[in-house]
Amino acid sequence: MKVAFLTATEGVEAVELTDPWEALRNAGHDTELISTESGTVQLFNHLDKTETQKVDKVVRDVSVDDYDALVLPGGVANPDELRTNDGAVQFVKDFVASGKPVAAICHAPWTLVEANVVKGRTLTSWPSLKTDIENAGGTWVDQDVMVDGNLITSRNPNDLPAFQHAVLSALN
Repeated sequence: MKVAFLTATEGVEAVELTDPWEALRNAGHDTELISTESGTVQLFNHLDKTETQKVDKVVRDVSVDDYDALVLPGGVANPDELRTNDGAVQFVKDFVASGKPVAAICHAPWTLVEANVVKGRTLTSWPSLKTDIENAGGTWVDQDVMVDGNLITSRNPNDLPAFQHAVLSALN
């Protein structure tokens, strides 16, 4: 199966991209990094720059039909920037509407809020997003992973094992 990872060009929490990426590839899935611009994405370890990763495709050039699942890594700046990109928001909205798995960790549910897809859904996230999710009509829970239909959400890097297990289960 082919899985898209959607990020902005910087502010991506490294481990929230690289660990699920590796888990999916090790399970035999193809992964592609989609971003708002071509080039590379700057990864961070919290607020410190780490490595970069090459962008495979730009969001304006892809379609939900090209992928079987979508992963939204966190980091504070990454989803905040994605929220301001109409193409990225529409891609997320279309992906959720497709019924295909959409997985978001840490601050990434901000993009789900912006895409107006959390009403009536139950999610988890970094705790500071609780009010945003509730104001958007969702229910926020404090647990390592929450699966609500095709939405898979987790709170932080400590939850990566449960997050990755849920994503892999959704693809089987």
